[in-house]
Amino acid sequence: MAGGGVIGLSLAFELRKRGTSVLVVERGELGGEASSAAGGMLAWCDPHLPEAARGLAALSAECYGEFLGEIEEASCAGADLRKFGTIVLDEGKPGALLEQCRTLSGEKLMEMEPGLRVGSRSVQWWPEWSVDPRRLMAGLSVACRARGVNVMTGVAVSEVVIERGRAVGVRSAVGELSAAAVVNCAGAWAWEIARGMQPSPSPTRPVKGQMLAMGGGAGLRHVVRAPEVYLIPRSDGSVVVGATVEEAGFDKETHPEAIERLRAAANALVPNLGAVKEVWAGLRPGSVDGLPILGETSLPGYFVASGHFRDGILLAPATARVIAGLVLGEGGEIEALSPRRFGIGAAVA
Repeated sequence: MAGGGVIGLSLAFELRKRGTSVLVVERGELGGEASSAAGGMLAWCDPHLPEAARGLAALSAECYGEFLGEIEEASCAGADLRKFGTIVLDEGKPGALLEQCRTLSGEKLMEMEPGLRVGSRSVQWWPEWSVDPRRLMAGLSVACRARGVNVMTGVAVSEVVIERGRAVGVRSAVGELSAAAVVNCAGAWAWEIARGMQPSPSPTRPVKGQMLAMGGGAGLRHVVRAPEVYLIPRSDGSVVVGATVEEAGFDKETHPEAIERLRAAANALVPNLGAVKEVWAGLRPGSVDGLPILGETSLPGYFVASGHFRDGILLAPATARVIAGLVLGEGGEIEALSPRRFGIGAAVA
């Protein structure tokens, strides 16, 4: 398996549960890219989720508690799961769980979040959760190793090894590694592994997001999501604020003006959030059509699980179940998300 972010490790954990031997090969450190840079909103009600991905989001909503419980049992580490819900500003109807969502009056909002200042904006409450992705990745890393997943870090995968028209392993910085099946979970770098296939079955690209964390928190309990900014409180009292969406290639530098815009927008909603504690940027794995890329390619034995864009943390457990089933020959392909939608994908000698 190429890629040790939240998608790769969740899939590795699921496959080990089913008795399959797994090797994860990661170019950097486990969870060192988009997964640990994420905010951690489990936004399964978001109406902006692509229609073709909503079934996957619904499956994640159904199994997320079990997923986190299994990781905590195997690692003895929690992910700061928070179930207070999301306060959503200036949004239409939710895309899921409509019967559980509700519009908030000014009085009810004051009761729930006395420090939140929204003026005359429309306000709803949606039954979403949040996690701390860094703690989730730390727990997943321990859980995978505890359950017998083999891990190689600091090793880049360059291409798929093909014999007799089938994927039989990968070429890497330490030589060829054989496998009965290859899964490309390399996020924004997934396209590199498929550069020898035309057209690419994993046409991903990096989409930069700058973020910051502020101290204090002003007692904020709920995630707050507005068109201009989102705020994600942590149990330590800090608040994560995000995020920009930039087509900037593989640049991960932060820029003071972007950080200041986010900080000012956050303080307009919740004054006295405290000082900026940290700033960072991550590279989300975008796809050419805005949909995740999940399934077996036209090359037998070669699978892709990438292109989750802003929803990798949310979609990880459902992706793991779907791809594990496909790898093990149990079926369950989601046709609209299949990598074969991009064309034949013939291997180039």
